[in-house]
Amino acid sequence: MSELRTQNSKLTVSIELYLIRHAIAEQRGPAWPDDSKRPLTDEGIARMRRIVGGLGVLGVVVDVIFSSPYRRARQTADLIAEGLSPRPPVVEVPELEPSRRIGDMLAALPVRPRHRSIALVGHEPSMGELAARLLKAHEAVPFKKGAICCIEVTALPPSTPGTLRWFATPKILRKLGDS
Repeated sequence: MSELRTQNSKLTVSIELYLIRHAIAEQRGPAWPDDSKRPLTDEGIARMRRIVGGLGVLGVVVDVIFSSPYRRARQTADLIAEGLSPRPPVVEVPELEPSRRIGDMLAALPVRPRHRSIALVGHEPSMGELAARLLKAHEAVPFKKGAICCIEVTALPPSTPGTLRWFATPKILRKLGDS
């Protein structure tokens, strides 16, 4: 949590978290025995570029992108970074792998005081479970491939429920990007 101290008071600065499910990837199967190596499809790449255009229309700026080290998530993170201005760094965080626990994800984020806007690129069901944890919801929030939500929190890990600022399907973001 970042804070400014004034005489007898404390001002808390919020952090915007953008939770992003990776774009469309190759199907599981014999061609990809190692799931962590599955890449995005050409369609997934093209659609994610349009989604990033939608983020630009919304005025989204991020300080850093934390990505699962799985190839499809890292490719998605790189596409997002390429399309944003200024271009944020991409950092692989093993705790964003699909098999990891949500509490471990939150505890492992290398957040710096200067980070006010952070993108997390990962997988389902982890992204939906993470959104639920941040919002103190009872059920996971389903994420389609390329879906993005923005949740505002006052600390990481949060001690109080975050605020859902927006949730957008990939279709909505592509339409924004095409406008």
